[in-house]
Amino acid sequence: MSSLPRPGASGRPLVMGVVNVTPDSFSDGGRWFDTAAAVAHGQELLEQGADILDVGGESTRPGAKRPDEDEELRRVVPVVRELAAAGACVSVDTMRASVAEAAVEAGAAVINDVSGALADAAMPSVAAQTGAAFVAMHWRGHSVDMQQRTVYADIVADVVAELTTSVETLLEAGVAREKLVVDPGFGFAKTGEQNWELLSRMGEFDVLGLPVLWGTSRKTFLGRVGRSPALVTEDGAVQPAERDDATAATSLLAAQHGAWGVRVHDVPSTLAALDVAVAAGQIGVLGRSSRRG
Repeated sequence: MSSLPRPGASGRPLVMGVVNVTPDSFSDGGRWFDTAAAVAHGQELLEQGADILDVGGESTRPGAKRPDEDEELRRVVPVVRELAAAGACVSVDTMRASVAEAAVEAGAAVINDVSGALADAAMPSVAAQTGAAFVAMHWRGHSVDMQQRTVYADIVADVVAELTTSVETLLEAGVAREKLVVDPGFGFAKTGEQNWELLSRMGEFDVLGLPVLWGTSRKTFLGRVGRSPALVTEDGAVQPAERDDATAATSLLAAQHGAWGVRVHDVPSTLAALDVAVAAGQIGVLGRSSRRG
């Protein structure tokens, strides 16, 4: 049974490096779709300083079509097995209980379910039976129509309430509270303005009393700040790979608010930002993160 990974002595958040084993990821366009390429990329992220590798076989960009179960298993399990065998702490990014179960059997220590255990009724019981750590993200529907579900009375209060429901479902199924992490779900059924409000009100998620994973990496709303005119595309944003500096800035904000972890595509830029904050005493011994988790 896997214990929840914890931040180290420095107090900085854990850095979760993204390994997309998909042909249609918004962030990298399928560069790591081949098993060998995905494993090599995961090993590179480890060498760069990632604490956890998040392996996923389903793109969750708006409008993305889901792969079938067999295809997701084919994409994910071999990569998880090889990276775990190499000593990596691996997270499996999936909404399917069958994929989560197979990935844990292959060595995954964490289940990262962007649906918060809502997409598959079997997920809570599988999470409990495997004993893996579990990340429950805020979610309102699959990629095909999630951006039609962005109406909130109060974005933070509503996300907190809906995450609370997911957490209660997992606890009732037998998942240990000390193995739970929550994720506000940036970009999932949220407008750009709502994402910015989540960032500006980070401290309000403390009410959940659980570690928080912040996943802002390369999201579209970050592509609309700090833009070089030469990089702006027709929709007014910069390309995903040009959003890593903005991602590092949000990682720093998350660290200052006591984040358990940050999920990123580019590890070095985020680690550099976090190292500066540790050296300056803004997180760690003198920062809020030393009092969390």
